[in-house]
Amino acid sequence: MKAVRLKGIGQVTVEELSPPDLPAGWARINVHSAGICGSDLHNFKTGKWIAHLPVTPGHELFGVISEINGESDRFQLGMRVVGDSRVYCGHCAFCSSGAMNLCESLGFVGEVFDGGFAEQVALPLSSMLAVPDAIPDEIAVLSEPLGVALRVVNQLNPVEGDAVCVTGGGTIGGLTALLLHRLKKCQVALIEPNAQRYQLIASVVPLATLEKYALGVEASGFPAALSQLIAGITSGGRIAMVGIFHHTDGIDLNALVEREITLVGCSVFQHEQQAALDIMALLADDLTRLIAPRVQLDDVPETYQALIAGKSAFLKTVIKI
Repeated sequence: MKAVRLKGIGQVTVEELSPPDLPAGWARINVHSAGICGSDLHNFKTGKWIAHLPVTPGHELFGVISEINGESDRFQLGMRVVGDSRVYCGHCAFCSSGAMNLCESLGFVGEVFDGGFAEQVALPLSSMLAVPDAIPDEIAVLSEPLGVALRVVNQLNPVEGDAVCVTGGGTIGGLTALLLHRLKKCQVALIEPNAQRYQLIASVVPLATLEKYALGVEASGFPAALSQLIAGITSGGRIAMVGIFHHTDGIDLNALVEREITLVGCSVFQHEQQAALDIMALLADDLTRLIAPRVQLDDVPETYQALIAGKSAFLKTVIKI
């Protein structure tokens, strides 16, 4: 089978591999599509979260079950499924309480073991969710990032009509803006330097101009963006943090203290991916508009470079397999 392989920092290739092994309690999936995430690019640039090399990336994946090793009450052959990106221990205090996103040894598909940038992938049955019939194939792959965005909304906890500024119009920032508008009827402002991407988000979210706001979402990972967000937020405000930072130079931490600004972290999701699947059909038209023209597995190395250079006007690049 054809698969993308991350071999080291800045080294990604497309190769022919044997189909993945199938341990007991796992399923083999014929991959239909896989999304390229900012963390995939982060791993390509830094190797930070990779457990071993080489590895097939891809934690945002959608496909059809072709084989199951063992008995399952929840899944059957031919079922459409998406991957749950989290790889958790299942027995630490956080996992026992249902907070698997805070697992003491949390890892991710495509980092701990081979992921979905391949024609086939093997996943534990515990790492799959069934896709409702009402969700089109073309958008099902977005359930994972939409679950992350829904986690951000839940952590921010706005009330209807709140004014929210979002910094970063990438996948998570853009999807969060959409959910804030559609689910919470919030006034949403967006700080996004890519003019085409800004306009794309504006086509599905009526973006506002806000001089001041009580709530913020930092989804860019850039210190300057967080500083801009802090400058505009009202004292006593709250910022949901979901962007991944390479450094934090220049952030005025004293402003957080003196103005009692709350920062709340947003780590993947707890049960929000299932909740995202439950609402995706209602968002189908908007979600479809946010996806770039599909690329092939052979295009991934070149696509990585284009995405790192910030050349995409879309929220999500999807590999069609």
